[in-house]
Amino acid sequence: MLLIRGIALYLDRTYVKQAPNVRSLWDMGLQLFRKHLSLSPEVEHKTVTGLLRMIQSERLGEAVDRTLLNHLLKMFTALGIYAESFEKPFLECTSEFYAAEGMKFMQQSDVPDYLKHVETRLHEEHERCVLYLDACTRKPLIATAEKQLLERHISAILDKGFMMLMDGHRIEDLQRMYTLFSRVNALESLRQALSSYIRRTGQGIVMDEEKDKDMVSSLLEFKASLDTIWEESYSKNDAFCNTIKDAFEHLINLRQNRPAELIAKFLDEKLRAGNKGTSEEELEGTLDKVLVLFRFIQGKDVFEAFYKKDLAKRLLLGKSASIDAEKSMISKLKTECGSQFTNKLEGMFKDIELSKEINESFKQSSQARTKLPSGIELSVHVLTTGYWPTYPPMDVRLPHELNVYQDIFKEFYLSKYSGRRLMWQNSLGHCVLKAEFPKGKKELAVSLFQTVVLMLFNDAERLSFQDIKDSTGIEDKELRRTLQSLACGKVRVLQKMPKGRDVEDDDSFVFNDVFTAPLYRIKVNAIQMKETVEENTSTTERVFQDRQYQVDAAIVRIMKTRKVLSHTLLITELFQQLKFPIKPADLKKRIESLIDREYLERDKNNPQIYNYLA
Repeated sequence: MLLIRGIALYLDRTYVKQAPNVRSLWDMGLQLFRKHLSLSPEVEHKTVTGLLRMIQSERLGEAVDRTLLNHLLKMFTALGIYAESFEKPFLECTSEFYAAEGMKFMQQSDVPDYLKHVETRLHEEHERCVLYLDACTRKPLIATAEKQLLERHISAILDKGFMMLMDGHRIEDLQRMYTLFSRVNALESLRQALSSYIRRTGQGIVMDEEKDKDMVSSLLEFKASLDTIWEESYSKNDAFCNTIKDAFEHLINLRQNRPAELIAKFLDEKLRAGNKGTSEEELEGTLDKVLVLFRFIQGKDVFEAFYKKDLAKRLLLGKSASIDAEKSMISKLKTECGSQFTNKLEGMFKDIELSKEINESFKQSSQARTKLPSGIELSVHVLTTGYWPTYPPMDVRLPHELNVYQDIFKEFYLSKYSGRRLMWQNSLGHCVLKAEFPKGKKELAVSLFQTVVLMLFNDAERLSFQDIKDSTGIEDKELRRTLQSLACGKVRVLQKMPKGRDVEDDDSFVFNDVFTAPLYRIKVNAIQMKETVEENTSTTERVFQDRQYQVDAAIVRIMKTRKVLSHTLLITELFQQLKFPIKPADLKKRIESLIDREYLERDKNNPQIYNYLA
């Protein structure tokens, strides 16, 4: 046709233009060709079949004449038969081809290779649209390939390879999965798979009691890994971010109170002196990461109780790695939970600062200058009862000298702050003793209980367990721990007879004449300051007791405002107001308690309604 049009070009340009009802040679040729094809279906069928065969061969990796394909398909478009005669059978063949290929490759390949193959196939189909297919075919062609290679296999892809990719931190493969899934509106399936993965993997971390020691560090590593995947593989998708948050909140609260306690312990380790090689910047970064876990805790009062107890030990024993880091952490908690949450923690720091001023003033006082013996230094932490943890009273008979020192400070303090009352917490005291051994003089850094025991040996060479108990008045269990630290630990200032790790009733003790150590000042581990199971239980019980008071106060507050309220509405309002998890059955017990104490009464006509009693 091009040849004929070229020969008769002058005719087209002159005569045809002057005769409006006469077609050009090109249009006339197309009309005749279209008529010939319609009168000869076999010719059209063979042409289309040949085209489809060439495209299939190309998909199978064979080289084909793309120029020929381009010209033939342009001819179909020009004839107006492209959509009906070619596109429809082409899309059907494409669907069949990729349906078979998808099934085969899913069985033979692992998920990363399969996703790469899908990515390659979609790119190839896009190229075909550019090189020889009509532009209108691109959308249905890509949709057909996506449906057969992706949509049909979403569940199989996730079941077969998602966990493996997540466990292996396969950033690139996960990004490819996210991109491909987004093309077929399958991100919701991917999001659900992510949620299930986090909950399943995290449950193994949180619920394994044997690995409690590593729980927080493992959760931090897991969260950091997920955050990297979210940023680099999931395009910082907000829905996926919320999925990670929701799953972590579920995990952290699986064991109710234990994770909150362990997060507080983890912070204690990081904030305690002795973390060599950790810079201020690294410590600050760790605090920020732990704060993310803290946000997920529902029972923040449990965290606060353990954090306060550990902070008290760090402050009173001078064990903080950095006061700036301590204050930074409290500032973060204050921003997160409000000033009411950190009020007591800030009060503890104020007490420590004020105690420094009081001790400086005491050193300059007449009481210290005239009554304290030469060489004796006395430093006292004056603590506000409401700020600090509750410490159980422990009886001990102090040596006369120590009683005198306490009385000297008490006289000074009350002369300066009249009307106040001092209560000594001997279980928190510590001393530095000068000791003379046959092999040299030493200084012993010991607890007050250890001090009381050691000073008995100034007047006796040998003492039985019962002798020491009678002289000191220290409670049995505490005394055994104290004697263990002095006679059975690394620093054996005393010798126990007979030898052994446990202290028995019939044991006796003598001063260790052969004691030696390379250092002049020696720290004797104060076992009573180490955390015990009883101490943890006591802390948790105090939290539960505080919760009962808060529940009671909330019920009274609501009922005082509403006067009359149904059981269901009261429970609903309580859940909205309380900041810790609690079971409906426990709320019911508190309501019953308030009824017994005549704060509330049941309505005489409807027992499901409560009346407030003024």
